[in-house]
Parts: sequence; C-alpha cells; structure tokens
Amino acid sequence: MAKKPGTNPKGEFAFFNVVYEDDSQRSNRRVPAELLGGLDGDEPARGYIMEQDREIAEKSGRTPLAIKSISRVGAKKK
Repeated sequence: MAKKPGTNPKGEFAFFNVVYEDDSQRSNRRVPAELLGGLDGDEPARGYIMEQDREIAEKSGRTPLAIKSISRVGAKKK
C-alpha cells in the first residue's frame, strides 16, 4: 500500500559520500541533520560516520578504514 504524500519528513537526514584511505567510496551515508550546522558546519558528520564504521567493524570482525574525505551529496565543489 502506498504512503500518503507528506508522511516522510524532508530534511531529517543529510547524505554524505565518504572516501577512505584505500580509495574505496561509500555513497549516501545518512547523518541526522540536527548534528550539522552551526559553527562546526559538516565536521560533526565525520565523527558520526566514524562511530558507524566502528560499530560495523566490530560486528564484522574487521578493522575500520580511515576516512580520507567526506563531501555532502549535492554540494558544489570548491
């Protein structure tokens, strides 16, 4: 059954592309929008994604990869 229009709140999450030290990339990583903005801008997203990676690595029994860069999906390159 289809959802009614307007039931999915927009702007609840921001999406980021993450490039790791081994040059692998993960796209559209979700970060709660409430963590972002203010004086730190998108920097809190790095900590949030690192924590997600740490949890995933624990469950899989692997070591987490180091993050090389993070960029917001749809943001213009400088």
